[in-house]
Amino acid sequence: MSLPDDPLPADLAAHLPAPAAAPEWLERLNAPQREAVLATEGPVLMLAGAGTGKTAALTARLGWLVMSRRAWPSEILCVTFTNKAAREMRERVGELIGPAVEGQNSIIPWLGTFHAIAARMLRRHAELVGLQSNYTIIDTDDQLRLLKQLIQAEGVDDKRWPPRQLASCIDRWKNRGLNPGDLDAAENEAYANGKGQRFYQLYQDRLKALNACDFGDLLLHMLNVLRANREILEAYRARFKYIMVDEYQDTNQVQYLWLRLLAQGRQNICVVGDDDQSIYSWRGAEVANILKFEKDFPGAKVIRLEQNYRSTPQILAAASGLIGANSERLGKTLWTEAHAGDKVRVIGVWDGPEEARRVGEEIERLEREGARLDRTAILVRAQFQTRELEDRFIQIGLAYRIVGGFRFYERAEVRDALAYLRLIAQGSDDLAFERIVNTPKRGLGDKALEKIHRHARANAVPLLRAALDICDTDELPARARGTLLALVRDFARWREEAGRLAPAELVRVVLDESGYTAMLQAERSAEAAGRLENLTELARAMEDYETLGDFLEHVSLVMDNDANDETEKVTIMTIHAAKGLEFDQVFLVGWEEGVFPSQRALDEGGLSALEEERRLAYVAITRARRRCTILHAANRRIYGQWTSAIPSRFIAEIPEEHLASETTLSGGASLWRAQWSERDDPFAHVAREQPARTATRGPGWQRAAAAPFDPAPRRVAQSTRSAASFAAKPRLDLKVGDRVFHEKFGTGTIAAQEGNKLEIDFDEAGHKRVIDSFVRSA
Repeated sequence: MSLPDDPLPADLAAHLPAPAAAPEWLERLNAPQREAVLATEGPVLMLAGAGTGKTAALTARLGWLVMSRRAWPSEILCVTFTNKAAREMRERVGELIGPAVEGQNSIIPWLGTFHAIAARMLRRHAELVGLQSNYTIIDTDDQLRLLKQLIQAEGVDDKRWPPRQLASCIDRWKNRGLNPGDLDAAENEAYANGKGQRFYQLYQDRLKALNACDFGDLLLHMLNVLRANREILEAYRARFKYIMVDEYQDTNQVQYLWLRLLAQGRQNICVVGDDDQSIYSWRGAEVANILKFEKDFPGAKVIRLEQNYRSTPQILAAASGLIGANSERLGKTLWTEAHAGDKVRVIGVWDGPEEARRVGEEIERLEREGARLDRTAILVRAQFQTRELEDRFIQIGLAYRIVGGFRFYERAEVRDALAYLRLIAQGSDDLAFERIVNTPKRGLGDKALEKIHRHARANAVPLLRAALDICDTDELPARARGTLLALVRDFARWREEAGRLAPAELVRVVLDESGYTAMLQAERSAEAAGRLENLTELARAMEDYETLGDFLEHVSLVMDNDANDETEKVTIMTIHAAKGLEFDQVFLVGWEEGVFPSQRALDEGGLSALEEERRLAYVAITRARRRCTILHAANRRIYGQWTSAIPSRFIAEIPEEHLASETTLSGGASLWRAQWSERDDPFAHVAREQPARTATRGPGWQRAAAAPFDPAPRRVAQSTRSAASFAAKPRLDLKVGDRVFHEKFGTGTIAAQEGNKLEIDFDEAGHKRVIDSFVRSA
């Protein structure tokens, strides 16, 4: 079977130099990069470390294949992970070999993302999977709506088994290349007590009836086509003389299977990646794909790009020493010709608020010394960590921006919670009422809301009052009327409780009694877990305020931060979002056990999760060009509770000669190194079988001693749940007359004490009432 020809400009040869001409840009590459460009025949693994110029090498290889006339541009398959990467590569190739590749009529037609290329192929073969060539690709909203219809039609409770959970299962199955008939018993049990396979099949059948597919289908359908139709597979193998793949360490199973099928013919496949930067297992990426490349393609040439053009030797050595603790890696050693630079700083602080304060002070100092804010980044492991940083930066007037997500108070779940609180504080807040009246779902349709609005306009009353009035009429069905009346009564009760409950306790009560918390818990997804963490952090933030009004006023000031988008701003983002970026100075916060490495990740993934967390730490450090600062806190409030924390094991794994440590805690650098020295104990595995014991490590540090983690994968097969189980921080022994320090109000003297409540005369803030857990001895 032959494939339709791709259009080629008639004057192609006029744009290309003679094959013997050695382009000047080829000479600018270093030796390993040139080797990767010129090794055109056979399988090649370009193992490219962070900041080693892999994009330049990949682009040069593509340009060389065209310039040397080894293949027509339409005979090269070049796959990227993002449209941005594809666009950048197309532009760079255009700069190398001329305008013949530029514009919409590009003569490199098979350069694009996995999904874009698969969609193009599927248009040609749609009938083989029961679709027409004009099929529709549905988005996430349409997918959830369709799944909800199927769930309800089968009589399954969509609150207990929400559509989003089923969508997550189906996406996982498709990423693994599994059709409905391929699911085993365990996968079938993943949804609705053994109905996963049935719903998957119903969903696929419904999509075909609609002549539609989702994004996961694009690759899965083409994989099925290639497996079932030998002629089509051989035609594509004949078409693509060369295959190139960027970010190979991020491929999932279906992408891997699709690529391997296409490449097994000529075997002229060049993949570019870094096993040490594989950090996306949560979305299906499998680091094993790059680790077994030489097994999949015997005789493959492995070319290591190790000369780094980004970071200083000190930063590179610190990162290399850390990642060396991983066992599942191919191995490489990054080096640079740059001057040594500063050592990686490790700063220990007392708690989270002090961490935010210290970061702000360091950034202001660097700014005074000439550093640019837009070249400064703060990287966090989880989004909830940004809240304290944002509050502190607002307080000191330091401009910042959140990248790869919303600012803390702009996240949907936080805005929902704030809408409840605003309506409690001000019953006439119609915007807040509109936001939460049906969140979570209460069965109030558009007609019901329209009647509430009409009554409110006609009688010039707020929507909340209009809702109460309508409940005394027959305007609404009995069920909707009962639901609405219950909500109005809830707000009346919450308003009374607002006068006696602390703001933090109030929001917890509202989220629980409104059903909002239960709604997120029912989703059972990573996204829902993160949203619950954000709501917990919201409650934590409210503990610093005596009244609900004070807190809502603070939020209003925070939300006004983006008044001038053109000013230089510090970047705050997650480590995952920072991959591929670089900054002059990087601050890495929250490096404690349980936060980083993430306890949830360790509980769910054991040793493999630990190695991915370590790769994530490696990515974080290698984002820094000139300065890298790591911070850890001795105490942190997690899920509303103060806990004592030990520094991350990753700090102890960085070679000491590349660290400059300072701490406000007694013990200094030796403290956190001593805590992890037990990892080297040859009898450490015995301790894992013993009951947890209580150990004290320095002043103020108490925890249930963690079982030391054995780095050998074959010796440890279980999770490291105990690696960050902490006891609560001991209460301070305070009395009237003591001098104390409060993060917000500064230093003061205790004037009166009643239980855990203190009245303090602060030197600058005046007389305040606070809880004893928010102060420490001055």
